[in-house]
Amino acid sequence: MSEYFNVAEIFGENVFNDAVMQERLPKKVYKKLREVIEEEKDLDLETADVVAHEMKEWAIEKGATHYTHWFQPLTGVTAEKHDSFITAPMPNGKVLMSFSGKELIKGEPDASSFPSGGLRATFEARGYTAWDCTSPAFVRQDAAGATLCIPTAFCSYTGEALDQKTPLLRSMEAINEQSLRLLRLFGNTTSKKVTPSVGPEQEYFLVDREKYLKRKDLIFTGRTLFGAMPPKGQELEDHYFGAIRERIAAYMKDVNKELWKLGVSAKTQHNEVAPAQHELATIYSEANIAVDHNQLVMETLKKVAGRHGLTCLLHEKPFAGVNGSGKHNNWSITTDDGINLLDPGKTPHDNFQFLLVLTCILKAVDKHADLLRESAADAGNDHRLGANEAPPAIISIFLGDQLQDVLTQLISTGAATRSLKGEVLQTGVKTLPDFRKDATDRNRTSPFAFTGNKFEFRMVGSNDSIAAPNVVLNTIVAEAFSDACDILEKADNFEEALHDIIKKQATEHQRIVFNGNGYSDEWVEEAGRRGLPNIKSMVDAVPALTTEKAISLFEKFNVFTKAELESRSEILYENYAKAINIEARTMIDMAGKQIIPAVVKYTTALAESINSVKAACGEGANVSAQAKLLAEVSGLLAEAQDALGALVEVTEKAAGIEEGREQAISYRDDVKAAMDALRAPVDRLEMIVDKDMWPMPSYGDLIFEV
Repeated sequence: MSEYFNVAEIFGENVFNDAVMQERLPKKVYKKLREVIEEEKDLDLETADVVAHEMKEWAIEKGATHYTHWFQPLTGVTAEKHDSFITAPMPNGKVLMSFSGKELIKGEPDASSFPSGGLRATFEARGYTAWDCTSPAFVRQDAAGATLCIPTAFCSYTGEALDQKTPLLRSMEAINEQSLRLLRLFGNTTSKKVTPSVGPEQEYFLVDREKYLKRKDLIFTGRTLFGAMPPKGQELEDHYFGAIRERIAAYMKDVNKELWKLGVSAKTQHNEVAPAQHELATIYSEANIAVDHNQLVMETLKKVAGRHGLTCLLHEKPFAGVNGSGKHNNWSITTDDGINLLDPGKTPHDNFQFLLVLTCILKAVDKHADLLRESAADAGNDHRLGANEAPPAIISIFLGDQLQDVLTQLISTGAATRSLKGEVLQTGVKTLPDFRKDATDRNRTSPFAFTGNKFEFRMVGSNDSIAAPNVVLNTIVAEAFSDACDILEKADNFEEALHDIIKKQATEHQRIVFNGNGYSDEWVEEAGRRGLPNIKSMVDAVPALTTEKAISLFEKFNVFTKAELESRSEILYENYAKAINIEARTMIDMAGKQIIPAVVKYTTALAESINSVKAACGEGANVSAQAKLLAEVSGLLAEAQDALGALVEVTEKAAGIEEGREQAISYRDDVKAAMDALRAPVDRLEMIVDKDMWPMPSYGDLIFEV
């Protein structure tokens, strides 16, 4: 019988959330902590000591023996160092369990062992983790027991950000300050805080773990480097939203339970387009918490998979020939009293606050399209973007018919006088209910689409943190708000100035709006005519971080320093080169030790078959089929051997280049081309060689036998 549990009862049970703090903290201490969280006041050590003690007592009741500062360095995964609560033994041999305010608010991991892009030398080891009290602590329960996890920021001894969270928090402060300026212009004196809200959608693949362990490419790189397509892929579109198989449903149930206990609002689950591909979406939360929760989602998806004999693949393109995985980043801006600045209302044409916000976002995305593209750039995502399965590599905005019509009115006449209304849906079936459809359709080919009261940034890779795109979104919109407020605050006639700036921004940045098919070749040509950048690879995207425009933007709002941007640029080039190097060396290993020996064995069997038939039937026996097959396989084998030698050569050459942009370019242009040249004959051989002799599970085995 299926296990029963009450979602409402277990939700957040392992989180030191506001309800727990209200219950356990003295009223005075609770009030001080809320002021720190909501009003960004300083946290004194006395208050921290009380919070730490109660947090420790609560965690011990949950079975925790250790605590860790849980942070997000620039490695792509989270990091943690565990310390037990015990202190030095007392004279009687007993130990005390303690946790101080100092231990709560500060940790000291080795900063030199994490990517720093030159900000930290090997001998300069000190770094600090600082408690992020805006994201609640939680107890994680697993095979190691229970651990109190304290979300933290991570910075160097000299104060530079070495993580994803620090710049995110800085960008949230920036958009809060500029949004409040904008709201005050419209007479809003009640909203005290404006926060970006994010609801990420997480795509992933599940494969059988036994089969996964027979694929070195999946183990070392997260994607298949060889593999011929099975007779059936996703062309029938029967997997998308199809009935979820029992094994997968059981897995999803356990994932949900784990996440709900951690206060992660897992909401939607379904089969995605490709076989063995699925999606999990969470409800909106503040950007900072959403980033933490998405990391927990990815960790939980991988952890729970093992219990079900599965492996979760988060690579953006684990299988060639079927859709890869992305992460849709749904972004909006909301006030502490419930106002969504991206809600157009029933009549967007006369909602001037919304029109100002909208045209500011048009300006921000148009001006900084390169930065937004860079925020979703990584080696895995290069396989997705622009491949007619994900948004194109060209940044554009989809507004839909209703807002497009309003924008057209603004540009042509300077004023909008009407808004399109949704009509009643006509199904032609009398028994189906009538309802009013939305005033606009959706566009799944757009990288940045307005979807009612939010923007959906669809470029982010499935394996990436959502911190980087939200840092960029928050900061570029803060800049656009700031520019508008600078003008409006000085205007003699506010209404005239408001109309002028809305029309000006709509007119000057209309090129970024595109409601058509982003997959088409015609759009690529049209985007070129409009002057929109088409950045096709991660290596080409990275320079956007260190332009004068980017440095000026981030320094103005104290999100990044020039040194921090330059360091991130170096880290990205280095990570790209390392990723391709690992893939190339994995291909070399697989081809040399597994695939070519298997093919040699097969050709030997073919040759022996020819000789056996001739021996049995005489020299005149018809062995043309075997001979033809042997000739074809031998030709492909020679091609694969030559390609392997070429890959070894170019990989060694690229590895010898000094780390940085030049090395990354070499891996992109030379090594990847050599990898493709090796894969081509190997994939053809897989379709010929006896399956029993092929040394690894096929695509069909992996994506259809789950």
